[in-house]
Amino acid sequence: MAGTWHLRCACRALAGGGVIIYPTEGVFGLGCRFDDPEAVKRILRLKGRGYHKGLIILISSLAQVKGLLDLRRVDPEIWNATWPGPVTWVIPASPQAPHWLTGVQSGIAIRQSAHPLVQYLTGRAGPLVSTSANPSGRSPARTLLQARRYFPKGVDYFIPGALGGADGPTEIRDAVSGSVLRKGG
Repeated sequence: MAGTWHLRCACRALAGGGVIIYPTEGVFGLGCRFDDPEAVKRILRLKGRGYHKGLIILISSLAQVKGLLDLRRVDPEIWNATWPGPVTWVIPASPQAPHWLTGVQSGIAIRQSAHPLVQYLTGRAGPLVSTSANPSGRSPARTLLQARRYFPKGVDYFIPGALGGADGPTEIRDAVSGSVLRKGG
């Protein structure tokens, strides 16, 4: 895992509205604070992507985002069986959920990662918007060097470190139906 100095620097960058790149379970992630719409805009510009898809939120606990979720139609046991871990759940959004998180979707994609570095970041900096570190249409970065090549400008901090054990992006499942929306690596 990256040294605490790198993690503290990344947390300072996030607190100042920054965008960071960091290792996750299977690929390098591009992230910012979930409640910073300007930082989210920067991420979408860097990726060359619009708001329509929505974004994944990394958390240290569901309590961090509970007000953004409508939990009436879901059983929390469905994600408790996979968290912390490499499964993202799309949970129905509450009316308070901002459009920059949901896109045109009716839910928000949430993951409680088991990666120690991500756990540190979400525990100290709060929930993070997370997307794979690559321009749209390109393969996700699996090394820090590849991430730096994709984004030579516009990223405030790069955290070195090892990926988790997955072979690619995480699986995404629907929390209402349990169906797999994207197979994991």
